[in-house]
Amino acid sequence: MNLVIRRSLSLTVLTIMLLSSSRSAYGESFVFVSLLEQRQIAVFRRDVGSGELEPAHLTACPAEPAFLAVANDGRTLFAALRSSGQLASFRIDPTSGQLSLIQVVDGGEDPAFLITDRTGKFLLTAYYVSNRVTVHRIAEDGRLSTAPVQSVATADNAHGIAIDSQNLSVYVAHTGANRIDQFRFDPQTGNLTPLQPPFVTARPGQHPRHIVLHPSERWAYCSNEAGNSAEDGASMYARDEVTHVLTLRQSVSSLPEDFDALQNSTSRCLMTPEGQFLYVANRGHNSIAGFAIDPNSGRLTRISVTSTEAIPRSFAISPDGRHLYAAGEASGRLAVYRIAENGELKPLSSIRSGPISWAVLAVDTQP
Repeated sequence: MNLVIRRSLSLTVLTIMLLSSSRSAYGESFVFVSLLEQRQIAVFRRDVGSGELEPAHLTACPAEPAFLAVANDGRTLFAALRSSGQLASFRIDPTSGQLSLIQVVDGGEDPAFLITDRTGKFLLTAYYVSNRVTVHRIAEDGRLSTAPVQSVATADNAHGIAIDSQNLSVYVAHTGANRIDQFRFDPQTGNLTPLQPPFVTARPGQHPRHIVLHPSERWAYCSNEAGNSAEDGASMYARDEVTHVLTLRQSVSSLPEDFDALQNSTSRCLMTPEGQFLYVANRGHNSIAGFAIDPNSGRLTRISVTSTEAIPRSFAISPDGRHLYAAGEASGRLAVYRIAENGELKPLSSIRSGPISWAVLAVDTQP
């Protein structure tokens, strides 16, 4: 083979490698940000290798978009329209990330959190003001059932929801009621049935906000919103493998010892895909606290507190667990971090997202 041909082939291989390094192993990669004030959802193309973002699209919403969720196949995005009490579904173009409105249905007053079940057949929503949880059926084209298949009254200020990997149990955190409701989930009908006991109470002054389950199913973790306790960072709950009920085992602070907890309230909490690290956002201290999770006991050890954008209401971890994106509700910017091997966040950049950046979602689409 002559030198010209070899050089041409080498350049072709290099080009393919460079192109593939900016894509997910499954397709394209995007970050979505809901812009409450502008009634828009901003779309950013994500470079998988570097983690950096590039603005791609802006999509108008029929009302103020807040929390975002995605279908299992990465093809449908769901948005809580908190100002109108509605739920919207959008089709995601798998190549460009462009959003197209599919449908808007009535939900309830102040839908605060959305999550799909493990089969992708149901959308569960927690309502902060109307104090309930609804379950809507999801059709193959991303359309939601006009009415929920079930609406369950819970307690004051329902906020975060978690579903176990077997699709058998659901947990709903309540900031106002200071408790986590526990349900059995029927993946065929979408119905929720209270476990016994039907809820677990947090320690006074904690006010659990968002909740996530460890991949092992042995533990659950929640962010404690209230700023009137040294324990307003995160709590670890043991999960019984037979009854699926939770028991509070540990609470840790997300703040430096010299910062007044009364000046802070936590928001989102998320875990890396393999369950090695947990992160909690601090509003007031304006930081992201990182915790290592002991693989044997599930207990948390704080490893870092990293400065971020002003009022970090929401953040997202990329599906590959390599990068974290934090939105500043007050700054209108997205902070980009690399997650180091020891769990520490390494700042990479900050990019303009838009006024009142409310929720962040990182999505890999399927080809």
